[in-house]
Amino acid sequence: MRKEQRQVFVYNKTRETFLAFRVKVADSILGRLVGLLGRRSLQPGSGVWIVPGNAVHTIGMMFSFDLILIDKNFKVVGVRELLHPFTITRPNFRAESALQLPAHSIFCSRTRIGDQLLIACYEASEALKRNGNGNGNGNGNGNGRTDVDSVPLDFSPSTLYGCDLQVAQ
Repeated sequence: MRKEQRQVFVYNKTRETFLAFRVKVADSILGRLVGLLGRRSLQPGSGVWIVPGNAVHTIGMMFSFDLILIDKNFKVVGVRELLHPFTITRPNFRAESALQLPAHSIFCSRTRIGDQLLIACYEASEALKRNGNGNGNGNGNGNGRTDVDSVPLDFSPSTLYGCDLQVAQ
């Protein structure tokens, strides 16, 4: 039986921009080993979150991508734009996880070292029920926006909001 693949979204709270909407969580040994291998490209709005991880390699890959290294508090501690195939990055010992995103994601989102990220699962219906905004208007004010204010700020890689994520040690 195949384990259901979890996806999260990544929001830069400092710059108030989304980095990706469909990020695959690679938290198993096999998932971290495979990562982006075997793909021909990375679709806009997608990515892979390697947990735990403080460096990556692109040996065997056929495309460039952006890399963001994140500490345990989801603060950006390293960025690498346009990481080309057949490269190995140096380990960043402050990083707890690595986020692989499509090329130019860092530039488009204006992400910098020191930015605070928000990483969470899609559990909108449950969040709306808990917050009492179950009227179908997103944040309840009728403007169609989904405010990030309703999402808890106390995230850690092992206890993501709405996710049953076990971090391998």
